[in-house]
Amino acid sequence: PKGVARFEELTQAGFYNDCRFFRVLPGFIAQFGINGDPAVMNKWRTANIADDPVKVSNTRGTVVFATAGPNTRTSQIFINTRDQGNGFLDRQGFAPFGEVIQGMEIVDQLYAGYGEGAPSGKGPNQMLIQKQGNDYLTSAYPKLSYISKAS
Repeated sequence: PKGVARFEELTQAGFYNDCRFFRVLPGFIAQFGINGDPAVMNKWRTANIADDPVKVSNTRGTVVFATAGPNTRTSQIFINTRDQGNGFLDRQGFAPFGEVIQGMEIVDQLYAGYGEGAPSGKGPNQMLIQKQGNDYLTSAYPKLSYISKAS
């Protein structure tokens, strides 16, 4: 699947190193995938890949690319954390490409205190993350959990 290929490409490039989980909504999802360096993020922000067909359901622990509509997957990913899964996302075209097979207890402990992102919540503003990177996040949202190194 195209999603697997993109994930491997980004991981091998070190893209997810020091990425913050900027949107953690307990019982729903934990989202990451905006690089902390605006110059790096700018290279990938519009590098869309085509959608993959939904072949498995959005069950707890599945790993899925976020989208802004059809064929708009770039680098942002979420992990489904709802015990009953998020099957309603299947009908919206969110195609899981992986699964957390060990360590969901860590995902469940990611910092969730900031809630939904701006403008509908008090969490980080995705546009500001893209423009200012980790400088913005570490100063305004210092408690965010992050990936130190992805390999």
